[in-house]
Amino acid sequence: MVSASFEEITKTAPEKSLLEPLKKKAGRSNRGVITVRHRGGGAKRRLRIIDFKRDKLGVPGKVAAVEYDPNRSARIALIHYADGEKRYILAPLGLNVGDVIMAGEGAEIKPGNTLPLGSIPDGTLIHNLELEPGKGGQLVRGAGTAAQLLGKEGRYSLVRLPSGEVRRFLTDCLATIGQVGNVEHQGIRLGKAGRTRLLGRRPQVRGSAMTPRDHPHGGGEGRAPRGMAPKTPWAKPALGRKTRRSKTSDRLIVKRRK
Repeated sequence: MVSASFEEITKTAPEKSLLEPLKKKAGRSNRGVITVRHRGGGAKRRLRIIDFKRDKLGVPGKVAAVEYDPNRSARIALIHYADGEKRYILAPLGLNVGDVIMAGEGAEIKPGNTLPLGSIPDGTLIHNLELEPGKGGQLVRGAGTAAQLLGKEGRYSLVRLPSGEVRRFLTDCLATIGQVGNVEHQGIRLGKAGRTRLLGRRPQVRGSAMTPRDHPHGGGEGRAPRGMAPKTPWAKPALGRKTRRSKTSDRLIVKRRK
C-alpha cells in the first residue's frame, strides 16, 4: 500500500460557502437503469465549487490555504480576492500560502496566473485549458498533468496535450500557468479492496468466470480460451475497438495521440 503524504495540505475543514451536496447515482441514469457498471457505495462527499472559468480579470487574489478535494486527484487552493470574494482553484505545483495570483492579459507569467494563449510565451507549461473562449477550463486538470504551448499560427495556438496529441486552440482561450500539483498521485497503490470500495468502485467479475448465458466468454470446463474476439457482456466488440467519435473539431488536431 502506498498513500499520499498530504504534507502540502494547510487546512482540513473546507470553506462552507463553497460546498454543495453531492448525491450518489451508483451508475444509474435518470431512468434508474445502470448505465455504468461497478459503481456504488463509497465514502460520503460534498462537492467543492471550483472556479474553472477564472473570470475575475484584473482582480488580485491571495492564496489562503491548500486543501484536499475528495472529488479529484489534484489539490485545490482557497483564494481570497481583493474585493472580498472567495473561490477555489486547482493548486499548481509551486503555489504556496501567501502567494498572490491574477487572471487577465496583463498578469505575470508565474504558476497560478491565468492568461489568454496569445499572451503566453512559447514553451510554457500550462493547465486548465479552455476548448472554447469563456466556457471554462476542460482539459489538463488531473494531478501532475501539464500541456505545453508550442507556438502560434494566426488566430490559433499550437498546444501539445499530456496524451501527446498536438492541437490548435483559439488564442483567446484561457489557460493557467504551471503544472497541476500533487505529482506523486501516480505512485499511489491502494493495496487492499477496502480502499477501492471507499472510492465507490464495486467488484468486477471476469467474463470467463461466468456462465454462457451471462457472458460470451463464459462456460467450458476449467479455464477455457475466449475462442472469439473479445466481447462485452452484450456481445459488442471490446479491447482495442476505437471508441472516439469524429467531431467537427477534429480538424484542429495537428498530430494524433498514436
